[in-house]
Amino acid sequence: MFVLTAKLSKSKLLAAGVILIAAVLLIVLLATADVSPAENAKPAGGTNEERVAFLATFGWSVNAEPKETQKVRIPDTADNEVFARYNELQKSQGYDLTAYAGKEVTRYVYEILNYPDASAPVYASVLVYDGVIIGGDVTNTAPDGVIHGFTMPQTESQTAEPVTEPTEIMTEAATESAPEE
Repeated sequence: MFVLTAKLSKSKLLAAGVILIAAVLLIVLLATADVSPAENAKPAGGTNEERVAFLATFGWSVNAEPKETQKVRIPDTADNEVFARYNELQKSQGYDLTAYAGKEVTRYVYEILNYPDASAPVYASVLVYDGVIIGGDVTNTAPDGVIHGFTMPQTESQTAEPVTEPTEIMTEAATESAPEE
């Protein structure tokens, strides 16, 4: 029978204990983290340059200054049909406005200069809350235009919803959910 013994100094034992405790704490923190990766990935939109750069990541060339800046309130009810339709568009591009229900956000509207085969002005709306982009859309105002997510369309025959100005969507949604006075 063999007996194996090891002699550990107090400093080596202490170092091993500290490393073990650090590893356990790291595992616990990662397992209980409340922030999802999508939350961490939200692009910055606090400055005009950040918003223009964000739109450029989708291939859009826009006028450097917003055509319109406006405060809009995200409806605080999920049973609002207009808001539900608009939020489906947001969800299709990785955003969800339900977390911002009842909150006031800023909507920046930029004129797109390079929309494929545009026969009328096309606008990108960017919704920003607390310096972070939380959603938005692209609206082609031509009679046969569409409203769609930020991704640039590849063909003119892309299927999307009929044109509805984002201002109308957000204003109508906010009006429908506004409390009676």
